[in-house]
Amino acid sequence: MHRIAVISDTHGMLREEVIQQARTCEAVLHAGDIGGRDVINKLREAVPVYAIKGNIDKEGIQDIPEELYFTLYGFNFYMVHNRKHIKTDINAADIIIYGHSHIYKEEHAGNVLYLNPGSCGPGRFRLAITMAVITLDEERHIFSVEKINCIKAGAKETGQKDMYSLVKNVIKDMDAGKNISVIATKNGAQEELVEKICRIYSTHPGINTDGILNRLDIWNL
Repeated sequence: MHRIAVISDTHGMLREEVIQQARTCEAVLHAGDIGGRDVINKLREAVPVYAIKGNIDKEGIQDIPEELYFTLYGFNFYMVHNRKHIKTDINAADIIIYGHSHIYKEEHAGNVLYLNPGSCGPGRFRLAITMAVITLDEERHIFSVEKINCIKAGAKETGQKDMYSLVKNVIKDMDAGKNISVIATKNGAQEELVEKICRIYSTHPGINTDGILNRLDIWNL
C-alpha cells in the first residue's frame, strides 16, 4: 500500500495540517496555483513532490511544467491545473488530477478517476479547505481516495476577512518603510506573498485593498 497526498491552489499558503498529512505519505502531487517556490521547497523537506503550474504561477518557478504525465507504483497519473486544458488523447491515464475551481470533486469515467482535491490554501468565501489522499495497492492494481478536511474541529479559519486585514497591514508597514522580511515576520505571512502585495501596491498608484486582492487572484478564477 502506498499513500499519495494530493493538493492544489495553495496560493502561497502551506498549512501545518497539510504538512502533517504529507509526512504520512510517500509523495505529494500539487495541481497548481502554488503561489511561490517556498511552498514546494517546504513540502520537499518532508516528501518527494510532483507539481505543475497554475494560472497565477508566473514568477520564480519557471522549471515547473504546465502539465505532467508520470507513473507511480504502477499507476499512470496525468496532472493539469484547469480541467478545460486536459488533452483529449490522454487515454492511458489511471488518475487525472486537476484544480483551479477550489471545489473538491471525484468523478469516474470508465476506469479513469478525475480528481480535484479542492483548495488547501487561503479560505475562499465559505468553500471547504480540502485535500485528498490516494492509497495505491500496487499488487492488485486498485486504489481508494480519502477526502481530507484541512481545518481541525474548532479551529479558526484564515479566510477572506483575514486576508483583507493582512493586505491592509502590509500596506501600512510598507508606507512606514519596513522591509519585506520584517513585514512578513510581523504579520505571520510568507515573504513571497508579502512581496507580491508590495509589488502590486508600488506599481499601481492609488490601488486599494480590494484591487490588490483581485490582482493576487486568490478568490478570482
